[in-house]
Amino acid sequence: MKYFMSNLRCFSSASSSSSLPWISPVHYPKAKVSKSEPPPLEQEYVKKTRFISHEQAIDYIKRENDPQKALDMFNKVSEQKGFNHNSATYATILNKLVKARKYKGVDALLCQMKYETCRFHEGIFTNLMKHFSKSCMHEKVVEMFDLIRPYVRERPSLNAVSTCLNLLVESNQMDLARKFLLNAKKNHRMNPNTCIFNILVKYHCKRGNIEAAIDVMNEMRKSRVSFPNLITYTTLMDGLCRSGRLKEAVDQLEEMISKDKIVPDALTYNILINGFCQGGKVDQAKNVLQFMRNNGCTPNVFNYSALMNGFCKEGRIQEAMEIFDEMKALGVKLDTIGYTTLINFFSRAGRLEEALLLLKEMKEVGCKPDAITFKIIIEALCKLKRFEEALQMLEKLPYEGVFLDKASYRITLNSLCSVGELEKATLLLSLMLGRGFVPHYATSNELLIRLCEVGRTADAVTALSELLETGLKPEPNSWLLLIETVCRERKLLPTFILLDQLVEEVKD
Repeated sequence: MKYFMSNLRCFSSASSSSSLPWISPVHYPKAKVSKSEPPPLEQEYVKKTRFISHEQAIDYIKRENDPQKALDMFNKVSEQKGFNHNSATYATILNKLVKARKYKGVDALLCQMKYETCRFHEGIFTNLMKHFSKSCMHEKVVEMFDLIRPYVRERPSLNAVSTCLNLLVESNQMDLARKFLLNAKKNHRMNPNTCIFNILVKYHCKRGNIEAAIDVMNEMRKSRVSFPNLITYTTLMDGLCRSGRLKEAVDQLEEMISKDKIVPDALTYNILINGFCQGGKVDQAKNVLQFMRNNGCTPNVFNYSALMNGFCKEGRIQEAMEIFDEMKALGVKLDTIGYTTLINFFSRAGRLEEALLLLKEMKEVGCKPDAITFKIIIEALCKLKRFEEALQMLEKLPYEGVFLDKASYRITLNSLCSVGELEKATLLLSLMLGRGFVPHYATSNELLIRLCEVGRTADAVTALSELLETGLKPEPNSWLLLIETVCRERKLLPTFILLDQLVEEVKD
C-alpha cells in the first residue's frame, strides 16, 4: 500500500509523451524543497507495489483536500491495466466533489457512469440528494432520485422515496413535493410505509391543511404496512398547535396514550407547552409540565425554557424565576436561550442589575452569552445612559469571540447623539468604520450637524471625510453648515479639500 504512488508516477509518465524521463533522487541530494512546507500527501504512499487497488485509491481521495487533485488521482488510476472503477470509488469522488460544490465535475462523472459495467448502489444518489438540498438546488434533488432506476437497475427503495420527499418538505418545496409524490406512485408503484405516511402528515401540516393530515393518519390505521407512531402524533399535534387548535392537540395526546399505548417524550410535551404559551394560556402550559412529572417524563431544559418564556411574555417574572430556581435545584443547566429570555425581561423592565447578575452567572456556569444576549444588555445600558459600560463591551467583545451585528453599534451611536455625547459618538464612529459598520444615514447627518453647532469643526471634517469613503451622500443642510463653519474659522485649505470631496461624491 505504501508504494503505490511510486508506480502512479511511473505509469503516468509513461502514458504522457511530453513527460520528462524520471531521474533518481540520488542524483539530487540537495533537493530544493522549502523546509517550512510539509511534504505532499502522496509521499506517504511511496512504496514499491506495481498496482493501486480500489481501497488505496479511496483512501487517497478521502485524504486529499484539493478536489481537483482528488479527481486527477481518480482519473489516473483508471489508466492502470485491468483496473475498472467500482461503486465505492465513484461514491467517494462524487462525495468529495459535491461537498466542494464542484457541480460540473459531478455531472461529468454521472455521464461517465452510464458506460460503466459495475453495479452502483442507491446510497450514491441519496447522498447527492442531501447535498443538493443543502445548496437549495431542489430540482437536482429530484433529478438524483430519477437516476436511481437507470443506474442501480432497480426500483428506488422506500428509503430513497422517503428521503427525497422529506428533503423537499423540509425545504418547504410543497409543489415540488406533491409532483414528486404523484410521480412516485405512478412510476414506481409505491406502497407507502410509516415513514412516508409521516412525511405526508408533515406535508399537509406545513400547508395548514390539518384535515388532510388527519385523513392520512386515519388511512395509516387501515393500512397493513403502517400504523401511527410517536412521530405521527407529534407532527399532527404541532400542526394543530400552530393552527390554534389546542384542545384538539390535547385530545390527540390523550388518544396516543390511552388508545395506542404510545408513551410521549419530552419533545411531544414541549409542543403543547409552546402551543399554550404562544396562545396566552401559560397556566395550562404549567399544567402540562406537571402532567409530565406525574407520568414519569422528566422535563428537560427546553420544556423549562419554553415555560419561562411564556411567563415572561405575560409579565409574570416571579413565576418565571420560580421555574428557574426549580431547574437549578434539579441540576438542569439553563441554555443560552433560557438565560437570554430572562435577561431580556429584566432589561426591558429597567431591572438592569438583575440582568447583569444573570449575565455574570451565565459565564460562571460555562454558558456562553451570544451576540443577542449582549445586544439586549447594550441597549439597556444606553437607555440608562451608562455609555461607558456599553462602549467597553463594544470595544472588547470581538476579542472574546463575540461578534456583534451593526444594530448594536447603531443603537449606541443613536443614543450618544440624542443626548449630546459627541466626543464618545465620534470615537464610536471611528470604531464602527474601522470594523466595517456604517451608521444609519440620518444618524450620520445628525452627528455632523451637532458637531458643527458646538464648534467641533475638526471632528466634523474628519467624520465627514471618513463617511464619504463609505459612500455616504450627506444632506445639503449638513454639509453646507459644515462648509460655512470651516469658512468662518478662515480655514480655506480644508474648505477647498472638503468641497472637492463633496463634488466628487455628487458626480458619482
